[in-house]
Amino acid sequence: MASANTNVPRYIPNLSPSKSPFPLLNNQTSSTMEMESPLPTQNELGTGRQRGSFRDTSSCTGAEAFLTWDDLWVTVPSSSGTDTRGKNNGKAILQGLNGYAQPSEILAIMGPSGSGKSTLLDALAGRLASNTKQSGLIKVNGRKSLAFGTSAYVTQDDELTTTLTVKESIYYSAMLQLPESMTNSEKKERAETTIRDMGLQEVMDTRIGGWYNKGLSGGQKRRVSICIEILTRPKLLFLDEPTSGLDSAASYHVMDRIEKLTKQCGMTVIASIHQPSSEVFDLFHKLCLLSFGRTVFFGPASAAYEFFTLNGFPCPTKRNPSDHYLRTINKDFDNVSLIQNEDTEQGLEGNNCKLLTTEEATNILVESYRLSQFSQEVKLRVSEISNKEGRILEKGSHACFLTQSIALTKRSFVNMNRDLGYYWLRLGIYISISVCLGTIFYDIGYTFDSIQARGSMLMFIATLLTFMSIGGFPSFTQDMMIFERERLNGHYGVTAFIIGNTLSSTPYLLINTLIPGAIAYYLAGLHKGFEHFLFFVLVIFVSVILVESLMMIVASMVPNYLMGIIIGSGIQGVMMLNAGFFRLPDALPNPFWKYPMYYIAFHRYAIEGLYKNEFKGLSFPRSQGEGSSTITGEEIIEKIWQMPMSYSKWIDLYILFGMVVLYRLMFFVVIKTSEKIKPILRSFSVAHYKPTKQSNHGVP
Repeated sequence: MASANTNVPRYIPNLSPSKSPFPLLNNQTSSTMEMESPLPTQNELGTGRQRGSFRDTSSCTGAEAFLTWDDLWVTVPSSSGTDTRGKNNGKAILQGLNGYAQPSEILAIMGPSGSGKSTLLDALAGRLASNTKQSGLIKVNGRKSLAFGTSAYVTQDDELTTTLTVKESIYYSAMLQLPESMTNSEKKERAETTIRDMGLQEVMDTRIGGWYNKGLSGGQKRRVSICIEILTRPKLLFLDEPTSGLDSAASYHVMDRIEKLTKQCGMTVIASIHQPSSEVFDLFHKLCLLSFGRTVFFGPASAAYEFFTLNGFPCPTKRNPSDHYLRTINKDFDNVSLIQNEDTEQGLEGNNCKLLTTEEATNILVESYRLSQFSQEVKLRVSEISNKEGRILEKGSHACFLTQSIALTKRSFVNMNRDLGYYWLRLGIYISISVCLGTIFYDIGYTFDSIQARGSMLMFIATLLTFMSIGGFPSFTQDMMIFERERLNGHYGVTAFIIGNTLSSTPYLLINTLIPGAIAYYLAGLHKGFEHFLFFVLVIFVSVILVESLMMIVASMVPNYLMGIIIGSGIQGVMMLNAGFFRLPDALPNPFWKYPMYYIAFHRYAIEGLYKNEFKGLSFPRSQGEGSSTITGEEIIEKIWQMPMSYSKWIDLYILFGMVVLYRLMFFVVIKTSEKIKPILRSFSVAHYKPTKQSNHGVP
């Protein structure tokens, strides 16, 4: 059992058999309920008082987090369509919930599958899906908004860099999150200590694992995710199924360590949990028991046993209490439960026992809690906490921007090197195609027919190498998922991620363009001279970076990599059509394809630069029947390919580089805009949404 805390209410019931410690308000019975700890004072709300000692006191300072929610409703659009008034009131996932969480305590959210546990966590953390509607008040330290990046959230999906080892994952995260006041050796020690606390010391050098190797088990990945988020001892921590995939012993040790950290650093921990063992259950200070979005019980975890007993659902001897609670309120299978309706003193052998379905049992418990004095005490405590404004919960001290950029660059570089699907597989395909291309156009020569052949080959290279950059999109999507999780938890900013991704990918992109480009260029015998070859590689190199920048924007706007590949391919296909090869520039229709598409298609500038680099300075024999015996490269560019010669090939390269910068800035703007707009839209939705009170499934 978690040790009593001075801020944890203890309920001392009157033990007379005729009186209940949780009386219904409409009953004539009475009880004694004493709360030994007062409500938090104004000084306690966010003064950073400590409830224990911890050797890294710098990470245990700052405002404490008092979280409250009042009359919380969350609905999603109903698939059944609209009502008679043409409105879709939606399906209620959460129905009028009230509760609170306070420092140095773990609040456990329990309930059957589909009861709304994860939805409640998402609502409290401000991470509900865009198709949901929310009403009610959620406050942190008496303030309505939870600042971005001020809480940590361990989701059910363990989004981890699969190519890194456990030690590398935690160490890089420590370098990103822990403050500059800590030395690298102290950060490393913190990472190793956290690994040992989560029981991962035996797999420290094992890679996380992905599609190409086994790696860690699901339970070990879950512990790695927890390690990453508790490095900084966040003041507000959300855990969604933290014991999922763990055996009973591992579950206990993990939750025991979290419980100790909670008290030592004054953390406020809210955890949804499916079916804890009795040892794990004893670690929880508060329990929120849900059934299909309704509150069955909220209060001290130890009081739930007596609450169920007094309502006619006593826990059988030697049964885990949490198992009993969930079995009683799980309506999915509508099992039969035994209830003593009136006389609880006679035990289950009395004459007043009758059989009820689990839905009926749940309705009785929900109504009993709603009418109990205990429910009124919870509402009173929520009201008093939420009406006292404490200190604003702010982001903790993190590493500086330079340190974060370096750490992200190193981590991304290692990941790209180890992930075969990121660049190495693509390099193999590029080399194979370059050999085929070079042998087909081998020693292309300087005949009149070689003009068309050179144009076709350069067009194919420029489009193929850029188009195949989409092949690395699934790996990049995985990086984006990790970035989204770490960004929401406040590990680092968008700028650091962009710099790290750009610097780490540059060497690999250079290899992917230099080697295949050299094979195709020299086998075909294109324009001789190192300067021309260097420009050829630079154009391809910048074009590939440009496509990766474009796909970054796509990845930030689509939900999965399949849609991203389709959309990215479509965008590139449209741009290739406007490049000036398949349809010459003068023949493009003016209203749309010439203006503006021809001028914003990056393939146009890539091909234009390559053609100028290849044809300028060369001459070719004319076809039979024409006047002059030769035609210059400048004439070919202007008359055959219809490209301007008023500016040099280097301008085309500069334009491509400028588009790279523009696309990266667009990615930055999309991410930052979503950060600003989503809270506004959420607030607007909450302000204008009024839930329709739904049926209580038989509750009078």
